[in-house]
Amino acid sequence: MKGLWDRIAVGITLAAILAHLVLRFVLRQSGLVPSLPLWIAIVICGLPLLYELLVQVWHRQFGADFLAGLSIVTAVFVGELLVAAIIILMLTGGQALERYATRRASSVLEALAKRTPSIAHRLDNGRTSDIAVDAIHIGDRLAVFPHEICPVDGTVVSGTGTMDESFLTGEPFRIRKTAGSQVISGALNEDAALTIIADKLAIDSRYARIMKVMRDAEASPPAIRRLADRLGAWYTPLAVAIALAAWLVSRQPDRFLAVLVIATPCPLLLAIPISVIGAISLAAKRGIVIKKPVVLEQVGQVRSMFFDKTGTLTHGEPNVTDVVAFESFSREEILRFSAALELYSKHPLASAILRAAEEEHLELPPVDSISEKPGQGLRGVIQGRAVLVTGRRKLTPEMQANLPADTLGMECIILVDERLAGLIRFRDRPRVESKPFISHLLPRHQIHNLTILSGDRDTEVRYLAEIVGIQDVYAGLEPEDKLRMVREETEKMPTLFLGDGVNDAPAMLAATVGVAFGQSSDILAEAAGAVILEPSLARVDELLHIGNRMRRVALESAVGGMVLSLVGMIAASFGLLPPISGAIGQEFIDLLAVLNALRASVPGKVLRDF
Repeated sequence: MKGLWDRIAVGITLAAILAHLVLRFVLRQSGLVPSLPLWIAIVICGLPLLYELLVQVWHRQFGADFLAGLSIVTAVFVGELLVAAIIILMLTGGQALERYATRRASSVLEALAKRTPSIAHRLDNGRTSDIAVDAIHIGDRLAVFPHEICPVDGTVVSGTGTMDESFLTGEPFRIRKTAGSQVISGALNEDAALTIIADKLAIDSRYARIMKVMRDAEASPPAIRRLADRLGAWYTPLAVAIALAAWLVSRQPDRFLAVLVIATPCPLLLAIPISVIGAISLAAKRGIVIKKPVVLEQVGQVRSMFFDKTGTLTHGEPNVTDVVAFESFSREEILRFSAALELYSKHPLASAILRAAEEEHLELPPVDSISEKPGQGLRGVIQGRAVLVTGRRKLTPEMQANLPADTLGMECIILVDERLAGLIRFRDRPRVESKPFISHLLPRHQIHNLTILSGDRDTEVRYLAEIVGIQDVYAGLEPEDKLRMVREETEKMPTLFLGDGVNDAPAMLAATVGVAFGQSSDILAEAAGAVILEPSLARVDELLHIGNRMRRVALESAVGGMVLSLVGMIAASFGLLPPISGAIGQEFIDLLAVLNALRASVPGKVLRDF
């Protein structure tokens, strides 16, 4: 609504100025008639602006807009209504440009809320009744029909089908579910009705937790001072001081107005938003969508960068590198048993095992029952034999002693009838550009702190960190852990978070700059300040360069315009520029600043330097 009102205000003010000029110079009207359109613009468009400025003054915020508001008031008091209307036009025009590429922060929560189911189907003595999701109790039997979103975390008791969990995990997983499989709230049921037992209340389920963390992140956004406000912090008092000095020395209020008119910070109000929009256009051509324009001002100031692991520094596709069989078991048997179980698993390694089995053309046996409880591994009965796929640390000390030495990277252990049967090793291939990208951040962009925040196990994350050259590593994290760590760092210095899953969204909101890698989810894109459509670290580097160049061009335009305005202020203080001439002179300065600002839409010599 605010952006719409700005555009309406621009139209009203522009029409009023044109009507005044026609009445005064074409129709030769005099007296109140030519002034009437200007009064309409001042009352309808100027008063709301002045109210906003008074609110800022009340909160002791004296930014670039304060000087423009003071000029409007002064112009009205001395009868220079055309000058007041011109300033209103410039102020509302700058705000309209600023909001052109801006969205409301609450859209992230709105998008999350739209995906939250409000109704669940409870089964009671063979009958189905619709109940509110908040009325679900632990132990309730619920039906989840095809194309519905799972309302709570639970366990499947009957039915076999596929669920899409990519919305929550950021990974392209569509997981087969059968009796004993775990389901998570927010996942989309695709092709078959499932009956589940609710394991948690709706308020405690995975999706609700992410929403809560998201609300916490939005409630405490990082404190960011806009470039225009920082420049206006010294320019505004300087201009007011010169205007007051001119008035006191000459005892002519017109000089006070003339100085303020030529001092109106339109290079800040117009040139900076135009630089931002030009950079947004350039970024879009490079496959980078800028969701929050302030990102372009802040990205060059980043001194600490956080990375999610899977899908950002790696391709997010683990591959089987080794299958080791123990005792009387064969390699093919180990791979066939584990693949049969992993067909129903949501674990990131499941797709790698299934892909390896498919490449070897192995026929998978049916699974009679399955269980995947947190911390207990993946269990099932295959051809009458109890098979368990688990981790090294879940084994007894005696079993661990019989295993080969632990290695960096990923592995899973297969037990058959409680006997060690084999192990499978994996590697998630790092992106080719990961190491050179990481190594160039300090010398080229002065980014001192590099940290991996991941939900994966410690050995996996450290294996990758060693390859790409990152020292600070935190593994096994939940979304709230990432949020806390990013928030603490952002209080010390500007930060950037790069991730590709919905569970990264809260941390993105807490960082100074949040960058979504790829197009895994709409929620992630809304939470991020920028979206890299093509998952490439080269595009991240281009974002850094586009932001740096935009900031440089914006500073040239704003500071250059203010220097010219300072010259005009001095001339006006000596009576060499009357108010209307000052307004025209300011328009000329604005034109130069805007023309220079348009350079931000043109690629510089370097958009990538690694």
